[in-house]
Amino acid sequence: MRGMTLVRRATAEDAPEVLRLRQVMIDSLPGGDGDTGWHAGARPALEERLGEPDGDFAAFVVDHPDRPGALAALVAGTVDYRIGKAHSPHGRSGYVFSVATDPDTRRRGYARACMEELLAWFRQRGAGQVMLTASAEARPLYAALGFVHKPDPTMSLRL
Repeated sequence: MRGMTLVRRATAEDAPEVLRLRQVMIDSLPGGDGDTGWHAGARPALEERLGEPDGDFAAFVVDHPDRPGALAALVAGTVDYRIGKAHSPHGRSGYVFSVATDPDTRRRGYARACMEELLAWFRQRGAGQVMLTASAEARPLYAALGFVHKPDPTMSLRL
């Protein structure tokens, strides 16, 4: 990491850049098609959620060091309720769903710094566990932060 990394909570004004970095992440996944037509529809709700400092959603970012107004890294997640269990009796779980670094600012520790802030935010909200889906490239970062791989029979249905 070069110098001091200044992680901050994203605001509604960051919505276009948050969407841009989310697209960077989507495009890096199998099946990413580069379609950005959904950004306009997603932006109002994202701006609203980013404007709720006490809500169940948070995004942490690092400003791009060379491009004013641009973001270098993004990490976003939510806290949701699930029926309690051992190690999480209150039922609050964190879920990390967007981790992205601008291609020209990778390998500087930005994603790690943002993840550390998001994990602190989850702890403050009483989350007893944090879940995420890891790409092969990101697994070493998550393992270094204490995440363990679990065989998961997760399925999904698009509504």
